[in-house]
Amino acid sequence: MQLLRQRREYGHLRVLVAALLVAALGSGCTGEPNSGGAYAPEGHPAPQAPQAPKAGQPLKPRSAPAGALAAYAEKLRRAEAVRTATAKRWKLAGTPLTAPPPPAVKPLIKTRKGFEVSGGATLPPVFTTVPVKDRIVFLTIDDGAEKDPEFLRMMSELKIPYSAFLSDYVINDDYNYFRLMRDRGVALHNHTLNHPYLPGLSRAGQKREICGQQDKIQKQYGKRPRLFRPPYGNYNGDTLRVAKSCGITAVPLWAAEAFPDHMEWRESDRDLHPGDIVLSHFRGREDGKGSMPDMIRRVMKTITDKGYAVARLEDYV
Repeated sequence: MQLLRQRREYGHLRVLVAALLVAALGSGCTGEPNSGGAYAPEGHPAPQAPQAPKAGQPLKPRSAPAGALAAYAEKLRRAEAVRTATAKRWKLAGTPLTAPPPPAVKPLIKTRKGFEVSGGATLPPVFTTVPVKDRIVFLTIDDGAEKDPEFLRMMSELKIPYSAFLSDYVINDDYNYFRLMRDRGVALHNHTLNHPYLPGLSRAGQKREICGQQDKIQKQYGKRPRLFRPPYGNYNGDTLRVAKSCGITAVPLWAAEAFPDHMEWRESDRDLHPGDIVLSHFRGREDGKGSMPDMIRRVMKTITDKGYAVARLEDYV
């Protein structure tokens, strides 16, 4: 039942189109403006109902609300047709579901129970899931070794949001690849300079790794990251204190990990939950059992089949 509800809410614009057409016909028959606001996906603003004139102002002719709503419904239908065709072209098993609009106020995020450090109440929270009710998840990709141009084209055409957590030692041979990614709206975050096991370093050593990567990303891409992911998910109190000192506000880990041929799960139920963070890596065929597009096909099949949409992490954190 949850899957059917999700597909009705986010995946099947046919229902919305039909409702808009009914509203259009009703508005045309009664001559009254539509007083309710229609949900508009990003890039498709809903037609607005005409406003009543203020006292003393002359009446102006009304535009035809039925025609405006019908045109809007047709725009939605065409947008969904494009999404479906794009998904087929990239050989996805199904059309990705559309995430709802982000909240006006971001949710309050706290450190996950069992992930705390001593004296950590004022430190960046460490979490695996964002507290939301919508059936959305967040896709994140680590390291940066594989620089596949097909992956960039695929994600841009499918309009699937994701966040990159970069380590300098594997991106410094081609900073421009991630500059292209940034220019397509992807947020670039901190995954240390050299991907070490941070709890094994002194506080000064951790500072070199974390704050040094803050400086590198700011120099190369013009913006200092707010989010940091420690290599292997390992950290201690010094990690979080150092991260905070150089501008980090949150430490997202992950609830599930995607590979080209399978998924791995943190939770015992081996399932997705609203707000889960999904981890993957910039890896190619030489490192695994498929390409980065193969990984996206696998993870998107899992996400879509379970009735979830992918949302942009930075809109919530």
